[in-house]
Amino acid sequence: MTTTQGGPPRRPSITDVARRAGVSVGTVSNVLNRPDNVAPATRERVRSAIADLGFVRNASARQLRAGVIRTVGAVVLDIANPFYTEVVRGIEDRISADDYTLLLSASDEDTAREARYLRLQEEHGVHGVIISPTQASMAPVLAMHERGVRIVLLDVPHEPVPVSSVGVDDARGAALAVNHLLELGHRRIGLVNGPDTIRPCVARRHGVRAALVAAGLDPQDVLTEVTVGALTMDAGAVGMSRVLALPPDRRPTATFCVNDLMAVGALGALRRARVPVPSAMAVVGYDDIPIASLVTVPLTTVHQPTHTLGWTAADLLLRVGTDGTGADPQRVVFQPELVVRESTAGG
Repeated sequence: MTTTQGGPPRRPSITDVARRAGVSVGTVSNVLNRPDNVAPATRERVRSAIADLGFVRNASARQLRAGVIRTVGAVVLDIANPFYTEVVRGIEDRISADDYTLLLSASDEDTAREARYLRLQEEHGVHGVIISPTQASMAPVLAMHERGVRIVLLDVPHEPVPVSSVGVDDARGAALAVNHLLELGHRRIGLVNGPDTIRPCVARRHGVRAALVAAGLDPQDVLTEVTVGALTMDAGAVGMSRVLALPPDRRPTATFCVNDLMAVGALGALRRARVPVPSAMAVVGYDDIPIASLVTVPLTTVHQPTHTLGWTAADLLLRVGTDGTGADPQRVVFQPELVVRESTAGG
């Protein structure tokens, strides 16, 4: 590391390496990029200078000169949610194979925050963006697409969109959960849901209601929906407390929470209220995050292939504009699976 008088250490440059090795800057560049074109003795002298100085090439500057940015952007709803942690691992596993890095942002389910991160990632010049959108409207994302930004949605959009998407059939997943509860004999079912600005919340509500209608039941008679402001454990506890506050003749005997974090919070609220699970209240979650099988009463939940979702989304993004395959929008929809555990007494 070189220094400047009276200032902080200065990052060694390719010129410093050339000076130390007694060669031209072009020779150093050849050692870094085309080493077979340099005589072995000269190549070794340059590499020794690189090691002595602690030189690290400036990949950003090199990519800008080449007109290629090897960074992929991702905007997810909540990085604290283990579901998205595993999705991001899938993204990184795919892009690292092609020497891309990840610029990750979390919208925290806030539409203004999402818009800001999308703008910053576009300004950064990322290769493309993988996004789990918050808004019911696709307008901000589609505006980026129209400006030439590659987009892949971690979502199953309700309407046709001109961008690729990778997701799970959320309506079917919710229907699996409700059908399970109906098979167990429950006829008063709670739904602890998040805000309508989060697209999976809308899809999962639709799946719940469709399953009830398909079973010949009136959702108005069977379903009690409680909407909370976030998809967190605290919000799930609040939602379950509101369910428990209902009169006994209206209180559900089973509750479906639209994600596992909320379901874990709901289980905590039931424990504090000394309501036994599942004999007095059955609980189903959605996502099958690792903690779902580790809580005191293991959670029945809807499994999603989280790592595969991220890997597939990244694969679609990287294939756009490289070999011509994937230039047309593709829609990949995985099917969810119900995992039955003790929280519904069906295991």
